[in-house]
Amino acid sequence: MRAELDIPEEFPAAVEDAAAAAASAPPRLGPRTDATGVELVTVDPPGSLDLDQAFHVAAGSGGGYRVHYAIADVAAFVTAGDPVDAEARRRGETLYAPDRRVPLHPPVLGEGAASVLPGEDRPALLWRIDIDAEGRQVGVDLRRATVRSRARLDYAGLQQALDAGSAPEAARLLPEVGALRMALAAERGALDLGLPDQEVVPRGDGGWTLELRAPLPVEGWNAQMSLLTGMAAAELMVGAGVGLLRTLPAAPPEAVDRLRAAAAALGVAWPRGAGPAEVVRTVRPGLPTGAAFLESAAELLRGAGYTALGGPATTPADLGSATPADVDSATPADLGHAGVGARYAHVTAPIRRLCDRFASEVCVAVAAGAEVPGWARDALPELPALMAASGQRAARLERAVIDLTEAWLLAHRVGERFPAAVVEVDDRGATVVLDDPPVRARCSGRGLQPGARVVVRLVEADPATRAVRFEPAGAAR
Repeated sequence: MRAELDIPEEFPAAVEDAAAAAASAPPRLGPRTDATGVELVTVDPPGSLDLDQAFHVAAGSGGGYRVHYAIADVAAFVTAGDPVDAEARRRGETLYAPDRRVPLHPPVLGEGAASVLPGEDRPALLWRIDIDAEGRQVGVDLRRATVRSRARLDYAGLQQALDAGSAPEAARLLPEVGALRMALAAERGALDLGLPDQEVVPRGDGGWTLELRAPLPVEGWNAQMSLLTGMAAAELMVGAGVGLLRTLPAAPPEAVDRLRAAAAALGVAWPRGAGPAEVVRTVRPGLPTGAAFLESAAELLRGAGYTALGGPATTPADLGSATPADVDSATPADLGHAGVGARYAHVTAPIRRLCDRFASEVCVAVAAGAEVPGWARDALPELPALMAASGQRAARLERAVIDLTEAWLLAHRVGERFPAAVVEVDDRGATVVLDDPPVRARCSGRGLQPGARVVVRLVEADPATRAVRFEPAGAAR
């Protein structure tokens, strides 16, 4: 399947050699502040070694908070135009499959010298963001630094520690600050569907199966730290008129009208004057009607891309008089991200995502009042297309992995009946989600209604073509 989808495999020898040489040399691009006294921690999936960021959340002055967010300084090891850079531009991002990752950078860098591993001094871009008692940004500082993480945490372990009151000092205020930032996101009209993830996971017998996994609260709180940093980065770049923003236009009125009609059909309350984000927050994804409504709401989040600033068609005058105080305010549609409800940039995952290295370099220059390096500025116009191509490849791989696993799990069960929920209907039939296993597949037939409980019969499950198809088998019992 990886060959079919043209997924990169091993790194060329020249790339491996260049990465090894960079990993053994002193980090480039100084000087650096010694911030090894900040007791940072990382939180990632279990076993992860490609650690992009580390954080520390503390009480600040006046009832506010101070967030330190250290981002791996990949540019300290990768020079524009060198073999590692050229290969990273070809790959675009780290790709994930159940059996292994296809990394953006060779492991000697991504899992070694550049990774914010615990107990190791690492070059980083250190954000210091001050927020007030309501969670609003009131100050930002960014500089190159040397940092040292104290612990490599995983989400489940950190959640348990927070619940038990035994979390590391760096993370104890994460729930508090995360909740404040979530409240501000709701105020901005940010749209978070909260649907469970369909994941391929290993079985005890060496095989694979599917699970639906709802995110832990700590994952949402941690995501708010990344969003806070990305929003601060966007404002720095907009203010300077140069950079790369992650953008998503507001949904057109007709898309909102379709969602409103879906809500009426599904019995989802839509109060007068409420926006889509307010309604989404009231919906329970575990109910068939809720899942169907959220599937419909996903239409509002389509069309995300990247917008480069600083080219011949974009000048500071075009961007308005943005300041850091605008971070939590309304955002012009052409530069904003409708899902975030603010201007936003990708800067927190440079080990795993190509564009973050260049956007971060713009930010550190702007924060210092220095000229943006030519190598970073020159790359900006080509990054949107590179990231679009890698994003499409990642989406094809993810979908193919799920489709293959679904077909393999069901191949011996053709003809059987399964209880299911209808989550989407179109002129070709419907999409249903089985209760067990949690397969999402097409179902032929007319008269199916979104949110309905049905019984469906499996008519096709072919691992060779990754095709799974059902037909109605009668009403649910």
